[in-house]
Amino acid sequence: MSDTLSHARTDEIAQAVEDWERTEVADFIARAPERKEQFYTLGDFPVKRTYTAADIADTPLEDIGLPGKYPFTRGPYPTMYRGRNWTMRQIAGFGTGEDTNKRFKFLIEQGQTGISTDFDMPTLMGYDSDHPMSDGEVGREGVAIDTLADMRALLDGIDLEKISVSLTINPTAWILLAMYIALCEERGYDLNKVSGTVQADILKEYMAQKEYIFPIAPSVRIVRDIISHSTRTMKRYNPINISGYHISEAGSSPLHEAAFTLANLIVYVEEVLKTGVEVDDFAPRLAFFFVCQADFFEEIAKFRALRRCYAKIMKERFGAKKPESMRLRFHCQTAAASLTKPQYMVNVMRTTTQALAAVLGGAQSLHTNGYDEAFAIPTEHAMQLALRTQQVIADETGVTQVVDPLGGSYFVESLTNDYEKKIFEILDEVEERGGAIKLIEEGWFQKHIADFAYETALRKQSGEKPVIGVNRYVMDESHVKIEVHPYDETTAKRQIDRTRSVRAGRDEAKVQALLDELVAVARDESANVMPVTIQLVKEGATMGDIVEKLKTIWGVYRETPVF
Repeated sequence: MSDTLSHARTDEIAQAVEDWERTEVADFIARAPERKEQFYTLGDFPVKRTYTAADIADTPLEDIGLPGKYPFTRGPYPTMYRGRNWTMRQIAGFGTGEDTNKRFKFLIEQGQTGISTDFDMPTLMGYDSDHPMSDGEVGREGVAIDTLADMRALLDGIDLEKISVSLTINPTAWILLAMYIALCEERGYDLNKVSGTVQADILKEYMAQKEYIFPIAPSVRIVRDIISHSTRTMKRYNPINISGYHISEAGSSPLHEAAFTLANLIVYVEEVLKTGVEVDDFAPRLAFFFVCQADFFEEIAKFRALRRCYAKIMKERFGAKKPESMRLRFHCQTAAASLTKPQYMVNVMRTTTQALAAVLGGAQSLHTNGYDEAFAIPTEHAMQLALRTQQVIADETGVTQVVDPLGGSYFVESLTNDYEKKIFEILDEVEERGGAIKLIEEGWFQKHIADFAYETALRKQSGEKPVIGVNRYVMDESHVKIEVHPYDETTAKRQIDRTRSVRAGRDEAKVQALLDELVAVARDESANVMPVTIQLVKEGATMGDIVEKLKTIWGVYRETPVF
């Protein structure tokens, strides 16, 4: 007997299935037809009526393997949730640092085990709160952060050696990380003991989310500098969250979410390697961020295939030797794009099934969406219920007792294989066409995302893709009222007052000298922008000061639209 099913046994099973299809199935369908001739996953993978051992007969047993062992299909760690549960990391961000700090403390009291931070649009795009471009947007869809003083307010009273902090930001990620490092040093923490991540994945912005400032080359250089600096100074910190989530939320298929994310990974690893850092020195701290969509088994298979593909890429392409360098770890968020205003409490069910799929798929960290997110920033009640959803899965369902309980499922293993095969086909095509950066500039990724988004919209419109409350089981809700999170009209004034106070109290000559030094560092491709940025924020430089200075040498990015 080989490490796969014997050929004789495979033929026997295949013959039994063929006989069953020809007799029992055909007779039954003649009396009670199936709903459709062919079924597909949400990502357009064809789905058979049933799966047997014959469907995975050619799968080498080592490709499935054991949890915590290469290629990590069954999980990155041997004991998974039997040791400790995933980090329950509900995202929050609105108003000023003080406002969001209160929400953080509320969630920690409710049992949250990690912090995740949303920033407002001016912060994401590098504008200070008193810039004309920020008018009407300060603290509205995330927290406003201009200076180190704001970071102090945001994380006041929270022990950063015990609570990991995720900063969901990209074009200005290095400045937020500099503020976080400055705050940790101010408090006297050992930087090697703090944990968390800064998102920093700029390539998916050009592909999908469209939050970018500088051209692609200097933006990727900043990511390289974040990874290189963190590798040397913060051994427990994840310097990047390579993100498929936003690719999916922009409308992509689950397959493209997975493959495009790994295409971006390849660029980042190659850039860091050019600096002379060994792959095994930085790869163990690379982290990922994926969505969990509505197709339950497809999502589980996607996560398992991603782990396997990542392990093979790191080992075979980049020569990683440490197991930790081949072990994909990911944060997951349930799908905001799947939430609806009609019959909004149904969103609780959507989020629950998506969260369960994320857990069965082996997530290390999870955010569950609030039922009211189709309307506004979630209320405390919505966030509490979203957190309780995770706690019920963790403490009441029993699914955490067995590592990869769906491992060996004929369907899940077959779909995992399908995903691995298709992911590598896409990565090969990206390589043949000249690499991820070239294809971003040509709009190749953007077109794939837009095409699937358009097809999905047509399917919803026709009813082919069911959405409860929207195109099925529709109700008259003209009198339904929902309490939404209010926007505090004093936010902008409070925020701007603090920013101007910081400017008024700083040593202006020192700040300007450091900004000149920043320009010199930026012009030197071999230098790292992190140390001077940390000095700048300590001296009271605003995010806008730093970004506007770099625009003078790098310029800004203008996308060629894709239709």
